[in-house]
Amino acid sequence: MKACVLKILESEFSICHLDNRNEIPQWLKTAKIFSVTRTKDELSVVCPTSLVPTGVESSSGWSCIEVKGPLSFDQVGILASIASPLARAGISIFVISTYLTDYILVRKKQLKAAISTLKQAGHTVVSLRKVTISDSEDTSG
Repeated sequence: MKACVLKILESEFSICHLDNRNEIPQWLKTAKIFSVTRTKDELSVVCPTSLVPTGVESSSGWSCIEVKGPLSFDQVGILASIASPLARAGISIFVISTYLTDYILVRKKQLKAAISTLKQAGHTVVSLRKVTISDSEDTSG
């Protein structure tokens, strides 16, 4: 598996839990990026924290890392090359896969450690925003 180019997205993200009978929320209409998954048990939404209305069950304080795509369905080990070093470093992840690429969410408070770990694993990490000390010290969620 060759090294990946990873981009840190600017927004803080939340992972929301809704009743599986809910419609796709209207508050997502303005989102530039979001993911919705419906199962027999839930409607799960991942979106920028700024869009989540008060009262919605959610976990906030997530940073999102985009794997530069497009990725071929024949490529093997992409997620493993990212998830394995993060797991060894004790960094929990939440993954979203799309047709073209993958997105890895890590706790905002672990972002600096995740970036360092991924660079040590041979990946290139590009950030559009400055990762600050407060990103590492955030204890929300």
